[in-house]
Amino acid sequence: MSTPSFDDNNLTVSWVSYILHLIVAVSAVTPGGQMGPALLVVALIIDLVKKGDVSGWEATHFSFRIRTVLWAAVLYLITLPLWFFFVFPGWVAWGLISIWFLYRIVLGMVRLNAQRPVTE
Repeated sequence: MSTPSFDDNNLTVSWVSYILHLIVAVSAVTPGGQMGPALLVVALIIDLVKKGDVSGWEATHFSFRIRTVLWAAVLYLITLPLWFFFVFPGWVAWGLISIWFLYRIVLGMVRLNAQRPVTE
């Protein structure tokens, strides 16, 4: 079985993006480690700019990261009012969203390492 060809530059960009996402995800589940928004914006811009340069299994990773960030943003915004009314439910909701985000990033990194597409 032959290994699919890929561009090392795009693979490197993909790894950089995953690492930025991973830093954000780990800081989101670590109390007091909220360093994410700026790094997340950088990673999202990288993904949006480079998405058109890849195809095949690599393209699934760019789309996967973009969808993950957008869904997380929507979920955080929807649960934001919980912080204003009830601190504990807000903390629980954001904790669960952060764990989901971390899971998706690690899943993507494992699949990227195996040079496999990310499927839903």
